[in-house]
Amino acid sequence: MASRNETTNPPSAKGPNVGLLVAVAAGVLTSVFWLLSWQLAFLLTSVVVISIVIWQACDPFAESAQWIGTRFHLPGSVRGATLDAIASSMPELFSGIFFVVVAISAAQSDTAVTLEEAGAEGYGSTIATCAGSAIYNMILIPAVVALVIAAYRKERPTVDVEVEVLARDGVWFLVCEFALLLFLFQNEMHWWMAIVFIAMYAIYIGQLCRDAKLYRRRLHAVRLVFDKNGVDTPLEDVIGQLDVRGITAALVEKVRQGLRAGDDVENEDDEETPEAADAVFGFVEIPMNMVTCWLTISVSTLVAAGACYFLVEVTRSTAAVLHVPTFFIAVILAAAASSVPDTFLSIGAAMRGDDSGAVSNAFGSNIFDICICLSIPLLVNSFLVGWGPVNLTQDGEPIAGLVGLRILLFVLTGLTLAIMWHNRQLTYRKAIVLCALYSAFIAYAVLGSLGIL
Repeated sequence: MASRNETTNPPSAKGPNVGLLVAVAAGVLTSVFWLLSWQLAFLLTSVVVISIVIWQACDPFAESAQWIGTRFHLPGSVRGATLDAIASSMPELFSGIFFVVVAISAAQSDTAVTLEEAGAEGYGSTIATCAGSAIYNMILIPAVVALVIAAYRKERPTVDVEVEVLARDGVWFLVCEFALLLFLFQNEMHWWMAIVFIAMYAIYIGQLCRDAKLYRRRLHAVRLVFDKNGVDTPLEDVIGQLDVRGITAALVEKVRQGLRAGDDVENEDDEETPEAADAVFGFVEIPMNMVTCWLTISVSTLVAAGACYFLVEVTRSTAAVLHVPTFFIAVILAAAASSVPDTFLSIGAAMRGDDSGAVSNAFGSNIFDICICLSIPLLVNSFLVGWGPVNLTQDGEPIAGLVGLRILLFVLTGLTLAIMWHNRQLTYRKAIVLCALYSAFIAYAVLGSLGIL
């Protein structure tokens, strides 16, 4: 594998830097709308600018996280569910915390609103952001990936999804979502529910570690047979000599091809440690070592946190301008803006030929969003209001939009998994169907904000 320095050209050599052009255009439009006092247009273009800042902050964070993972030989599945998930889900986590903190801080200067009411409003927006992000990740990211692959990979224009991804990550997502729906159908959410989610995530990581060890054990067993009998040993003879369960014909052939190519098939997760991380649209290259890596992570975290604070303020201001509940604005604007890093990570994985990685990233991010990005704000809210519960009702009725969100989350999840399970492929036509499903979700949010639903 070539080093980064050997494969990366300076921005000028790649042609137009699309990200930079979009950033400049969004910045110019935002400034013009501010000067013209077009408040709504200013707020909407501000969301675009904020999402670009979040994207640029998360990019070097992700590369630094990869450096840590490869430096300490973490299995790819474990690294993806921990370090990569943190890198792509930082916006949801920070946005959720700020929604709670900003709402409670505003209530402290407003004697007409209690801390519990403010906390419920803030955490309601957190639920909207994370649930909206989950729907975005689950539906729109696979659709965008499929459309990009259909356009640029003519020799294989479909995104292939491994059964293992759906059987493990897909099932875990369903389990986490079921627990979330179970809690959301209560009138209150308590701090101990956050502990349940965190414990579920710990079990998920434990399964990833176990699966990684078992997978390497299977690779080792197959390789021993080939080392003993030769790489051309018939498939039936290889499987007949193995006592390890779960070894498939596909795995045997994968090891055979790897040995013929001279690859280290038992350590395929041990990627070459990246030498540098790109920042600021690729114009800055940060050499990776223990000091610069942690410094990059720290700075990226601070930048992302600052951007998420402004995202929360813009979301609340947009809701005030439109005279609609913050919940409905958060479920569209905050959710989409915070999911930008996930989108680019998945597109990048698919363009490298890692189709399953592109899909599993969406599932892994959703699991992290539910188990961590909802849990930490819930604990923060509970601490700030004296460990009291979050009330999910207003005047005896569920928070506006919550009932519809619960139903849509369940229905859209089932439809999306069914589409992915069919032939275990994502095609151009399936991508169009997924886009239509997301359009239905947006229509729900718009109609709900107008009081029609």
